[in-house]
Amino acid sequence: MQVLGIETSCDETGIALYDTERGLRAHALHSQVALHAAYGGVVPELASRDHVRRIIPLIEAVMREAETTLDAVDGVAYTQGPGLAGALLVGASVASALALALNKPLIGVHHLEGHLLSPLLSADKPAFPFVALLVSGGHSQLFFVRGVGQYELLGDTFDDAAGEAFDKAAQLLGLPYPGGPALAQLARQGRAGVVRLPRPLIDAPHLHFSFSGLKTAVLTLVRKLQHEGRFDDQTRADVALEFEAAVVDVLAAKAFAALRQTQNRQLVVAGGVGANQSLRSRFAGEAVALGVRVYFPEMAFCTDNGAMIALVGALRMADGVRDYTFQVKPRWPLMELEAVERAA
Repeated sequence: MQVLGIETSCDETGIALYDTERGLRAHALHSQVALHAAYGGVVPELASRDHVRRIIPLIEAVMREAETTLDAVDGVAYTQGPGLAGALLVGASVASALALALNKPLIGVHHLEGHLLSPLLSADKPAFPFVALLVSGGHSQLFFVRGVGQYELLGDTFDDAAGEAFDKAAQLLGLPYPGGPALAQLARQGRAGVVRLPRPLIDAPHLHFSFSGLKTAVLTLVRKLQHEGRFDDQTRADVALEFEAAVVDVLAAKAFAALRQTQNRQLVVAGGVGANQSLRSRFAGEAVALGVRVYFPEMAFCTDNGAMIALVGALRMADGVRDYTFQVKPRWPLMELEAVERAA
């Protein structure tokens, strides 16, 4: 079964073709980072308009790369939510039109399920069940994943997500949008132990997160350093390194505690923050020390992409799931998803 995946939940237009027998055939992605940089964040109306411009050329590019045609597609999957309403409507409209014109099945996919299952796109992939850390600009959550659609929430953030905290800290350090990658790059020049920031809830007996206090601590530290006249480039790098270390320490403590709690030996790290090299190095090293396995999506599939949508669409269609309702869900709790019988 070949499924065309369409992702337009926010500021990336992602298209992919996934084959249940041959794997990922082709994928293409357009990022709107340059478009939104001048505003310091995503402008929803501009995002929607850019999806309209990019989506058809990207579909054509994927078909050419896969050396096939739309007639050979067995189904169409699109991101139904959560996300920006206008952006979601672009993908839903094109997907629905294609499915109707081709007389093919259509299915709406939950964006976060795409991220959770994205490591299944790799040759070295986890088997169900596993623990998953979903960490991005909008989410910091821990799940016990028993199968497709079978998700038990183990921990959530009380306030800011880790990715949001990265962006806010980067802004305080005077770094450009997008803040997370810029802060990580600056942190490479930092000196460990020069400044100190808290590790919120790291010793708490539960698996929940809180990053708003860390963000406030960065603000307080920056103001103190500025008042003392010590906020030079090297000090900014020191603060960036300490902030990054604080976030990674908390995420690692909670994620490996979740493995112990569930008595599981497989950990998936998904979402945009999972592309952070310090996080990957820390998790990989700790996994070796503990004798467990940690899985990351390939770098191209950490951020929003069409491949994860095509994959989930294929898994659900293989189980007979179809949904021809034209509807987007800007707010859509993952726990509302129905489980499917068939595994990846």
